[in-house]
Amino acid sequence: MALKYKTRRRLALLVLLIGLPLYIGLALYIISLFDRPSLWVEFAVYVGLGFLWMLPLRSVFLGVGQADPDPSEDPPK
Repeated sequence: MALKYKTRRRLALLVLLIGLPLYIGLALYIISLFDRPSLWVEFAVYVGLGFLWMLPLRSVFLGVGQADPDPSEDPPK
């Protein structure tokens, strides 16, 4: 079942405001459990984790910045 446009926008906002900071904190905590690696290894880990969080949420963010494809649901005020 495909999500409606408004639902995707709200879910994307929720993920960006709550989920992403939690994910960043978790990534920092996990990295801090190990001895600090070299700068390039640490950079590669953070870049990899930066791409990893968005892969399962790609469908949520797809087209969110576009205009509503079905604006007939909300009449203009």
